[in-house]
Amino acid sequence: MSDSDDDVPQLSAATLAALQDFYAESGRTELEQNSTKTDKFCVGAVEEDWRMSQFWYSEDTATRLAEEVMQQAGEHGRIACISAPSVYQKLKQLESTRSDSVSAVLLEFDRRFAAYGDEFVFYDYNNPLCLPEGLLPQSFDIVIADPPYLSEECLGKVALTIKYLTKGKILLCTGAIMEEPAGKLIDLKICSFLPKHNHNLANEFRCYVNYESSLLS
Repeated sequence: MSDSDDDVPQLSAATLAALQDFYAESGRTELEQNSTKTDKFCVGAVEEDWRMSQFWYSEDTATRLAEEVMQQAGEHGRIACISAPSVYQKLKQLESTRSDSVSAVLLEFDRRFAAYGDEFVFYDYNNPLCLPEGLLPQSFDIVIADPPYLSEECLGKVALTIKYLTKGKILLCTGAIMEEPAGKLIDLKICSFLPKHNHNLANEFRCYVNYESSLLS
């Protein structure tokens, strides 16, 4: 998520590729080091990187969103987290505290999260349907997505991934200025719930759903 595409410095393709290779190698080490001090799935176990337009949710928001998708997925449900690592991390933390079990997959561009193993799927919204064979169409009970940029072009591409993966339920987190495109592209309604981040964003941030939810009221 980002205040604006223009707010993020542009790196050359070669530099970005080198950066991602470095993160792929260092991600596991970083998580292992952090896990000696705290839970490796805690929000912030991987530091925000503004070069990839990363802003993590606050603990309260991550918990609220994780509990929402767990409830909507149902027992033994499957959850896809697209560019929403904070929610994925909180889901992993909550696993041990609940009797009903769900499974979650993180689709993310940042290869540092490859340290989470088989539940990490490299995802580039510019290739929205370039997904592993194991991610079958309509195989997730709910998809939560947080597109990295506040643009209709970005949301349109992420929407293709969402529609491919979900059985029906969608929870989108993005800027308030995306209300019209969210309704047009994915038929979503804006929620009254106001998500917060560890670092305040300049643009108002909101959630959108296509099902009956306590987040609406």
